[in-house]
Amino acid sequence: MATIHPTARVAPSAVLSGDVTLGPGARVSAGAVLDGSRGPVVLGEDVLVMEHAVLRGRAGHPLSIGAAVLIGPHGNLTGARIEDEVFVATGVCVFAGAVAGARSELRIHSVLQVNSVLPPDTVVPIGWIAAGDPARLFPPDRHDELWAVQRELDFPGTMYGVPRDTPMRELMRRLREADPAPGVC
Repeated sequence: MATIHPTARVAPSAVLSGDVTLGPGARVSAGAVLDGSRGPVVLGEDVLVMEHAVLRGRAGHPLSIGAAVLIGPHGNLTGARIEDEVFVATGVCVFAGAVAGARSELRIHSVLQVNSVLPPDTVVPIGWIAAGDPARLFPPDRHDELWAVQRELDFPGTMYGVPRDTPMRELMRRLREADPAPGVC
């Protein structure tokens, strides 16, 4: 059910499933997966999705990618809004409900946490985590400070629809029953 603009290109080994839309000049490289089976995935004009990136929409959280965006290899984006001219480097993870403002940069292996809003023109350094609304930037060694912000963002509720104290066995049972192959990140 993918809608692909005539000027968009998709590598033969890329996978598009469900409600996926590719805008003019969009390019999807080898091994990339765009999964719109649980919510829409929409790529704007001149978006490049590089090798082995995984992009997912979620119920209540479509994935919307603006114009002139580069998504690096092994990136993982789920149910977020990426505004125009954003650079998403190798290995970046962006969670549901997040917004990456125009012209922002998420550098190698950085994270934009669930329900967080990265203001336009912000740079998230290599390996750092952005969390909150507006997002604050945390190096990986400042876990206690990050947790004080991240705890209130409701990761389990946003990503899985369960309270934080749900036991892992219960969460896994629910996920198995809801979808035999759910997207995580």
